[in-house]
Amino acid sequence: MTGLKLDDRMLTVAISSRALFDLEDSNRVWLEEGLEAYRKYQIAHEDEPLEPGEAYPFVKKLLNINDLLGKSRVEVILLSRNSADTGLRVFNSIQAHGLNITRAAFCGGERPYRYIQAFGCDLFLSTDGDDVVHALDHQVAAATLLASRSPGNPSSELRIAFDGDSVLFSDEADQVFRREGLDAFAAMEREAADRPLAGGPFKSFLAGLHRLQREFDERACPIRTALVTARAAPAHERVIRTLRAWDVRLDECLFLGGADKTQFLRAFGADVFFDDQPQNCERAVGHVASGHVPQRPR
Repeated sequence: MTGLKLDDRMLTVAISSRALFDLEDSNRVWLEEGLEAYRKYQIAHEDEPLEPGEAYPFVKKLLNINDLLGKSRVEVILLSRNSADTGLRVFNSIQAHGLNITRAAFCGGERPYRYIQAFGCDLFLSTDGDDVVHALDHQVAAATLLASRSPGNPSSELRIAFDGDSVLFSDEADQVFRREGLDAFAAMEREAADRPLAGGPFKSFLAGLHRLQREFDERACPIRTALVTARAAPAHERVIRTLRAWDVRLDECLFLGGADKTQFLRAFGADVFFDDQPQNCERAVGHVASGHVPQRPR
């Protein structure tokens, strides 16, 4: 991977083993009995496939895009704190579930985020908030997946919903809102309507999804994206003009004016929703898989 942002490069997503599979029983052994007991437990059960985790449906649909296109345009890479020895069960589970994941980094207890840039990753999903923060610090889109009570969207279509400020866009508008309130925010956005917002941590990932969407007939595209934002008029105009300036398409834009996002996400049928506000993610997890994007200190 050269690091060049070419239109034909693959969209690369890194996933932690605990996000891809349900490793709660294994993790409990590690917490209660220690590393050696964990190692023995994984080896003893390495021929027993793990159950799907929070990110499994998202990964399954993402990899299906390659089948639909008849060529490799998406890659999923496993990043794990397991050693190769204890990680064999994870790879066996990948094969048992028929997932086309062939590259991995088993880091033997060390944090795996170090290899995100080396693999050229566009997105990192984990259940470990510290690893997510490190990935964001290295300018890679990343989110902490919350334990979900959702059965998932049974459709074969991949549906991804994004918050706007501090996720797709920079936090510049959020900063004004927090310092000076809603009226000052609205006034600034009205005055800056013609000035595109700076990109947030998920701008490049959205652009990668848009590249994939352009490879399909618009009427048969298996990827659908949505902006689900607390913004409302007059702050909507700057968002629309920003997306035009980026030459990026969002299929749906919901300007909710501060309303609870949960039922809108459910109506959209999101497979995953990315938001920087923990309360929005926590409200949504009963209906959709949610990824928290922690804000970084300025």
